[in-house]
Amino acid sequence: MKLLNFLSVFILPFVLFMIILYGLSRKKTVFELFLKGGKQGIDTVLQIAPTIIGLFVAIGIFRNSGALDLLCRLLSPLSKLLRIPAPILPLAILKLFSSSGANGLLFDLFKTYGTDSDIGFAASILLSCTETLFYTVSVYSMSIHIKKTRWLIPAGILIAVLSLFISIQIAGLYAGT
Repeated sequence: MKLLNFLSVFILPFVLFMIILYGLSRKKTVFELFLKGGKQGIDTVLQIAPTIIGLFVAIGIFRNSGALDLLCRLLSPLSKLLRIPAPILPLAILKLFSSSGANGLLFDLFKTYGTDSDIGFAASILLSCTETLFYTVSVYSMSIHIKKTRWLIPAGILIAVLSLFISIQIAGLYAGT
């Protein structure tokens, strides 16, 4: 355990030192390259900031307007047919848009059902195996100037639905253990 603690404290400075040493051995101006990379990073942030802000506003409107609850009510007959627990459905939908919003719902599920419950376990697995699809697609597409995503979003939604089913199945395998 002491070795792990030692490595965790010294690994980052060691890696930084090795990068600087490598740059100097190649006769590169390390500090100028660092500043150039920092400037490119700031430019990228400025390019994608409107997309991120717009997405966060849309998520807030979606959740606070009751649209998420309405969508869950509309999907509840299908979720009952497919044996998807009702409390997990809003989590699966919100995770497509916002990881922080989904984490908030996860904590609410933990408070209501407990972390060791079937719902808590399935929700934890679900959040571990899905991605914030619309956030990721919008940020990456904006940063590399892709205008047509073609099959990216339908494929991502399919993967999210499959992840939902698989997380429920895995939680069911471990129910009561």
